[in-house]
Parts: sequence; C-alpha cells; structure tokens
Amino acid sequence: MDSSAAIEVRGLTKRYGSRAVLDGVDFSVAPGEILGYIGPNGAGKSTTVRALLGLLPDFEGAATVAGLDPRRAALEIKRRVGYVAENALLYESLTVAEHLLFVGRMHELDEPLIERRACACLEALELLDRLDTRIASLSKGMRQKVLLTAALLHAPPVLLLDEPMSGLDVHSQILVKELVRQLALSGRAVLFSSHVMDVVERLCTRVAILKDGRVAAYGTFEELSASQAHGTLEGVFASVTGVRDAQARAAAVVEALAR
Repeated sequence: MDSSAAIEVRGLTKRYGSRAVLDGVDFSVAPGEILGYIGPNGAGKSTTVRALLGLLPDFEGAATVAGLDPRRAALEIKRRVGYVAENALLYESLTVAEHLLFVGRMHELDEPLIERRACACLEALELLDRLDTRIASLSKGMRQKVLLTAALLHAPPVLLLDEPMSGLDVHSQILVKELVRQLALSGRAVLFSSHVMDVVERLCTRVAILKDGRVAAYGTFEELSASQAHGTLEGVFASVTGVRDAQARAAAVVEALAR
C-alpha cells in the first residue's frame, strides 16, 4: 500500500452471496487530486463509497482512508472524511442553522467555529438568508447546499462526493465546481462520482471507469482518450462500457412513436 495516498484500494471485492458487486477494484487518490469515479448504474460506485466509510466491513482486499483501515477504524475515518451522498437524509424538522449546529457538535467543534464556517460556506453558496428556514421547505438544490456545507464543517482532508451537484442550477454548479477545484488545490483528496461526463472531464485529475464491479479504464482523460480514440469522456465511457448503439436505440423509439 502507498503510505502517501489519502485513499487507496487494492483488490477490493464485495460479494452478496455468489454475486460479486465489486471484483478486484484498484485505485488511489493522492492529496490534492480529484479522481472521477464513474460507471453505469449498478457498477459498484456506491458500494465502494460505503466500504470506504466503514459501512460494509466484510469486504475482501485492502483499503485505507487517511491511512486508516475502514474495517478497524470506521469512526475515526468519519472524523476525517466529508461525505456528500446523492440522496442523503436531513433532519427536516430542524432549521438550516440547527442542523449544521448539530453536525458541528457531532464533530466536537465549538459553536463559534461552527457558526463561522457554516456562514462562510452558506454565503458563498447563496443560502445564508435561509439559516432560519426549516429544511422541510427547502428545494432539492438548497438541500444539496446544506449537505455540502455539513460535509465541510470539520475541514476534512478527504472528500467523498456522490453526485454533489444534483439539483443545483447552472450558476450553483459553476460555483461548486470551483469550490471542489480549490479544495483539491488546498491539499484535500477528492473522490468525485458523477454521471455528468463533461464535469468529470474538466474537473478531475484522473478518471476510473467502473464496469460490472471492475475498473475497466483508469488514467488521465488524455490517456483514456488516446487509448480509446475518442475526443470526449462521454465517447470513452460509451466505448469502455459497451454502450455503442445509443443512436440506433434512440432511432427505434422515434420510429415507434411515428407508427
């Protein structure tokens, strides 16, 4: 294992009965790097993240997060990781301020520090005026901003981001992309999972493409593009995952509608 990597996975395998959801996955993320982790639905992306967080301790192979084994140090890993899930649950009866105060206290931060960091993040995300708004009344995009703020409160060195821009408008997406970029520049390691290919292509240092629980392609966008003879990550993804007949499938639908 590479002691300099913030996240390292070697031979990660997770089985449910006879079915291997993850089958010998290898990758690493260094401090200051953004790894795009992409694949079709069911490829094993969420399972990987859950294993790294210590939520699936019965995996095979080896994994470390901030130098810690999630099978033995799950709680300590949670102290060092900022996690944004695509559909995370929030305490809807709380206001934004109450929710962030609760999260900050769980990380044993003092209230002035929680308030300072939360307000700085919410102001940048244009949500500061909703501090006293109950989460139940927030839109999907606003909830996503609360999730991101909560994930950053304890200034974690490692970020696990699963569709972090889900529900955000274009303006907010631009801001979050820049925020993720600057978080990496500050030395944080970022695992970035998304279905938005152009965002992954422009933002990520390297890309791992998962197919059927295995890493089918791994490298910089330039390396992947050269190896697959495609000019976009979308083209590389389609080639690697075997989705080559999208045009024919779409044409079949249009033809059916014309009958």
